[in-house]
Amino acid sequence: MLKSIKVNLEEIESMLYFWQATSEKERVAEQFLTDVAKMKGICASYDDEFNDESVRKVLSAITNNELLSKKTKKEGRFWNYNMWVMEDLEYTNMMVQPVKQLNLDSLVDELKDMNSKYEEIEVRFSPLSLEDYIIKDNMLVVNFFRVKPSDFDDNTFIDGKEIKEYIKEKLVELMNK
Repeated sequence: MLKSIKVNLEEIESMLYFWQATSEKERVAEQFLTDVAKMKGICASYDDEFNDESVRKVLSAITNNELLSKKTKKEGRFWNYNMWVMEDLEYTNMMVQPVKQLNLDSLVDELKDMNSKYEEIEVRFSPLSLEDYIIKDNMLVVNFFRVKPSDFDDNTFIDGKEIKEYIKEKLVELMNK
């Protein structure tokens, strides 16, 4: 029976530093980029064409203001998304704030009667390339680049759905696996 849902923002906090520092023309250390590439939420997206070296290579090219040559489709998309969020850090912060304030305790009550092998589920927001979300064991990784704050009110959406509804839908999928 589900007892808790934990929101983990480790990747987003690290990337906020990267985006801010890089936009201010500071060089970010290679060790930091390597550490980011090893983070759990980012690693969940790795496959034959996108891996820890892809993440390091893309972020290194961005922070060093270099061209990204010989890139896969996923590396190119990851580069584009990162460049996009750095263009308007005010908008990026509008994406981050509702995620930081996200409280999923009400979803525990809604989902606790589902037959699940997990007592705890972790929801991570991570910068991904092509995936909207990834389910891996008891972890839901949501692509941060898909978070869209409303232009009209305080609502936040992912794929046209209010953020909590989107997460609930994906958690049901996770629990049914």
